[in-house]
Amino acid sequence: MEGLRVATWNLWWHFGPWEERQPAIHAAMRAVDADVWCLQEVYRSRDGADQAAELADVLGGFHVAHASRFDLEQFPDSIGNAVLSRFPIEGSVARPLPAPAGLDELRVAVRADIAAPFGPIEVFCTHLNYRLDQSAVRQLQVRALCEFVHETEDRRGFPPIVCGDFNALPESEELRLMTGLTGVPVPGLVFIDAWRAAGSGPGYTWDNRNPHAAASFEPDARIDYVLVGYPHETGAGHVEHAAVFGAEPVDGVWPSDHCGVVTDLRR
Repeated sequence: MEGLRVATWNLWWHFGPWEERQPAIHAAMRAVDADVWCLQEVYRSRDGADQAAELADVLGGFHVAHASRFDLEQFPDSIGNAVLSRFPIEGSVARPLPAPAGLDELRVAVRADIAAPFGPIEVFCTHLNYRLDQSAVRQLQVRALCEFVHETEDRRGFPPIVCGDFNALPESEELRLMTGLTGVPVPGLVFIDAWRAAGSGPGYTWDNRNPHAAASFEPDARIDYVLVGYPHETGAGHVEHAAVFGAEPVDGVWPSDHCGVVTDLRR
């Protein structure tokens, strides 16, 4: 199928046996062979280490858009989001996500303007507050995210793509706001949940078979998403296939505490 393959994955920053995990991350990403990657918990260090740039090289000259609210002048390492693209990234914009005082986890969204051979694509990558009791915060963040997407009116043939670790279940109000199951934050802007459209099974991305996830004593859950704007009349953006990856160890090493989601979209 001639389409666009998009994947999202939380790479778990410097947590756990992070140096041992890097080769497993590389192997999993090569196997998926996505055209566009949306990555969360990506590290940069004051000493010059740059995970997004390293992964771009591993994948063979991918282009990078990165965003973090952690200033390396204040912190020895930063944690952020990145979009990696097989096709040129013509520009990028970062947007801080809101949170009430005392609950600000310095969350951010990044938009990458990608010059694909079949036309321009806007891809958004984000990561929302993590605590189970902070649905209200995530709803604020989703509303801001939708406003961010809405700022660009000219889609020129392909719907917007929003990916990330939402730390929220499909039936949560956060996802309902994105997918039209309740009043949408921006009239006319609604997203298709790729897994709901074309996945098979529960699609857990937080899976207690993974010892890194099991250590948190939280139930299995689907909390990572590829969301695609409503398909155009030509079918561009239609979800053809969705799968979970990173759900097995690589040479005995689990690459992250999350599984990722990969989807194939019609051009």
